[in-house]
Amino acid sequence: MATKGFVIYLLAGFSVAFLSVFFVQNFKNGDFEPKFYQSSSLLQRPIGSEDNVWPELEFSWKIVLATVIGFLGSACGTVGGVGGGGIFVPMLTLLLGFDTKSAAAISKCMIMGASASSVWYNLRVPHPCREVPILDYDLALLFQPMLMLGITLGVSLSVVFPYWLITVLIIILFMGTSSRSFFKAIEMWKEETILKKSMKEVPVNSRGELIIDTVYEPLVPKEEKTALEIFKFNLNLKRIMVLFLVWFVFLLLQVFKNDLVACTPLYWVLNLIQFPVALAVFGYECVKLYKESKKRRLEGNLESICEADIQWTATNLIFCALCGILGGTVGGLLGSGGGFILGPLLLEIGVIPQVASATATFVMMFSSSLSVVEFYLLKRFPIPYALYLMSVSILAGFWGQCFIRKLIAILKRASIIVFILSGVIFASALTMGVIGIEKSIRMIHNHEFMGFLDFCSSQ
Repeated sequence: MATKGFVIYLLAGFSVAFLSVFFVQNFKNGDFEPKFYQSSSLLQRPIGSEDNVWPELEFSWKIVLATVIGFLGSACGTVGGVGGGGIFVPMLTLLLGFDTKSAAAISKCMIMGASASSVWYNLRVPHPCREVPILDYDLALLFQPMLMLGITLGVSLSVVFPYWLITVLIIILFMGTSSRSFFKAIEMWKEETILKKSMKEVPVNSRGELIIDTVYEPLVPKEEKTALEIFKFNLNLKRIMVLFLVWFVFLLLQVFKNDLVACTPLYWVLNLIQFPVALAVFGYECVKLYKESKKRRLEGNLESICEADIQWTATNLIFCALCGILGGTVGGLLGSGGGFILGPLLLEIGVIPQVASATATFVMMFSSSLSVVEFYLLKRFPIPYALYLMSVSILAGFWGQCFIRKLIAILKRASIIVFILSGVIFASALTMGVIGIEKSIRMIHNHEFMGFLDFCSSQ
């Protein structure tokens, strides 16, 4: 019921926001002129279309502060499985002075670096409760194609949507997901408190992690594995190759599309090819999950076929597809990795925090790296700045995971991950909201166009 209420909240909020474009544009001058969109011109360029502004990389208090913010944002973002793009973009534009487009590109570099180092760390960590890899490859294959499809849609919409509408949508989405995650964290904290009080000895594994779900607790002690054995067990090369293949196909399509004139027949063909590619992988994984789930139900086996504690019905699969596309679209609009939807969604469908964080960062590694390669080919960011901040994020992603694992072992509360996730999303809502509102007010004072821009002339 809570999930349905959240979906209704998002649909209602997004619908009101979209409809308000019509009234804002038509009544801004006190008269009614039914005009929903117009072609862009040099005086009416979409957000992110300004000239490149690349400050020099030199030692100053700004670069020191940016390093600290980038380190903390990357550490908390990867632990929560949300990336941290909502923190990086404002930091790069307000503090360092980058233009919006370059800031989004460098943000992707930071997310890719932090995600890659976090995945490397997680591959060396066993599952806290079960004899399965800590990365859920089934969920990764389910969400990654839809997430990447959504990112391409989000990038296209970013040049069509008015800036103030993007701001409103981000605030609606981020406030909703952060509040849902916060209440989820409180529920988990209470459950952990009850569990700790009801047991004389708190059940923990060999790494000191609290075993929340006693259904998964083995009847016989698990055999201790070496670090190399854990790494090999977590590494599923066959599934990774499928994910890489999807990544490579999307990359080729994006590279070829960037050299074409917008709205030409070949341009639309390359755009439409992305849909069957994404739907083919998603459909294959849907059929697999649906058949296995149905077979187990008929046999009376209630054990989940993957980490998600839900029944894989057609309705739930469609819901996951929509959430994946929504997460990717927000990532394309914002310059993030799409984890602001994926992280909370994995928790919502019953994935434990450690696995949700590991799987979300694993998927974000693919989605963010796709954008980084594309931005590099288009020369959208300065290499020295990108390498420096990406190095900071790589260190932050690894040590952030390490610190939080130790903290969970000491406090014996996995809900810490969910609190961090909620906090990062809320902080992103504040920073992006304040910047968006301030810029929207300036646009109103300058009497700029406040409706949708024409897609073909805005590319």
